[in-house]
Amino acid sequence: MTFRYAYCNETLAPGRTFREQCDLIASLGYTGIEIAPFTLADAPSDLSPADREALKADAEAAGLTVLGLHWLLAKTTGFHLTTADAAVRKATAGRLIELTDLCADLGGTLMVLGSPQQRNREPGMSLETATDHAAEVLRAVAPRLEERGVTLALEPLAPAETDFLQTCEEAVALAERVGSPRVRLHQDVKAMVGGESEPPAAIIRRFPQQTAHFHANDANLLGPGMGDTDFAPILTALKETGYDGWISVEVFAEGPGPVETARLSLEHLKTTAAAI
Repeated sequence: MTFRYAYCNETLAPGRTFREQCDLIASLGYTGIEIAPFTLADAPSDLSPADREALKADAEAAGLTVLGLHWLLAKTTGFHLTTADAAVRKATAGRLIELTDLCADLGGTLMVLGSPQQRNREPGMSLETATDHAAEVLRAVAPRLEERGVTLALEPLAPAETDFLQTCEEAVALAERVGSPRVRLHQDVKAMVGGESEPPAAIIRRFPQQTAHFHANDANLLGPGMGDTDFAPILTALKETGYDGWISVEVFAEGPGPVETARLSLEHLKTTAAAI
């Protein structure tokens, strides 16, 4: 099995056009790009059909596949997945529908729903109520996902980041409540290390059919190979379970700088994969 590697663009976006980001990512050896919408515009409605075609063409000219979007609700106001405010929940579903269209227009087929600040439970809200609200929002989005051929991957995050959807088991349960084949599971290494009771490789083996996407990073928020996380068993588990989706490198810390971090991350993943 040959893995496909993509890079999340937000750390490379400052000071660079989208075309420059694409050219840089491709020059480092990645074949896919995963886009944070806030690096393109404040809102999907700010991007005209011509803008979307131009962005798609920029990625294609660089030889990259736009696999989709992440950080869907980051740097926004007025949106929240679990809030008791029904009007805000309706607006959130509307924004996710707009992002579904943007994703498809750019040639993508995947959106990662992380955005912990826009899903945390409000004071006094039970987990059951929060889950009811989240399922309501996602059920409203599901028809557009199915129409446009886009999968929404629910991203569990560790307790240090959120109090809602902390484990893969919880994310799978929410996806099952929504009941759409286009709502599935996303797995993230740093989140599994920080929030699960089993090592990442064991979690990967528990949910092979439900997993739509995978983020590679270290528990220290840098890239693969830049901390203590052992990627050999992780990549072995992905290989043995037949994972055929993208592996996207997503980093959060400065380290040696964004370009060198991107380069070293891919080098480590490829070297590790070649040895298993």
